[in-house]
Amino acid sequence: MQAVDVMTPNVITVPPDADVREIARLLLENNISAVPVVDAEDKVLGIVSEGDLMRRVENGSEAPKSWWLKTFFTGGNSASEYVKTHARKAHEIMTRDLITIGEDEPLHRVAKLLEKHHIKRVPVVRDGKLVGIVSRANLLRGFSATAPDAETPVTSDDRQIRDAILKEVDENTGVWVDRINVIVTEGVVQIWGLVESQEEKMAVQVAAENTPGVKTVENNLGMIPRGVGHF
Repeated sequence: MQAVDVMTPNVITVPPDADVREIARLLLENNISAVPVVDAEDKVLGIVSEGDLMRRVENGSEAPKSWWLKTFFTGGNSASEYVKTHARKAHEIMTRDLITIGEDEPLHRVAKLLEKHHIKRVPVVRDGKLVGIVSRANLLRGFSATAPDAETPVTSDDRQIRDAILKEVDENTGVWVDRINVIVTEGVVQIWGLVESQEEKMAVQVAAENTPGVKTVENNLGMIPRGVGHF
């Protein structure tokens, strides 16, 4: 399997002048931990992660997860002081020294890359432009579908099936396709990610089952915790 077989397409991105508050809101609303920073031509300039924001917020070691994000919207003194005294734009806080990969990068090489550089995700580019992102979770799902050195490779038919499912979900179900990941191996479909309701979960299931070439569907979609996405 290659990066193109497991990557998350339709990546949520921000421009270089995006405000820190808006970046924090995007992370919260979409239940993600990082956003690539791209220019007008979708060229990757950097990435803003939870870690980039956390380094600019003083918080207790026992604070609950995402507390540092929520302070942006509570009106507390710490958030107010932060806005006044620290950088406010994506290009000022983003990680610039980025590693990227191509769509044809084998998964076992991607795994070694993440381990070597102690990173959690890597942007996928085509002709210098962002086309997807591969995270540790994407890799694990890919490896669960087939071993990275398996004798039977993912075929072009599998990739066409994957593209067709994602297109159908994106255009006709109302489900945010950036929150799900689809892996296809010899017509066997695995669906991972988060949706907001059982109805959305079933809609993705039906979209996959109705796609030509699909043999079986394993629906592993989970529910977004209540309150996430409506902060």
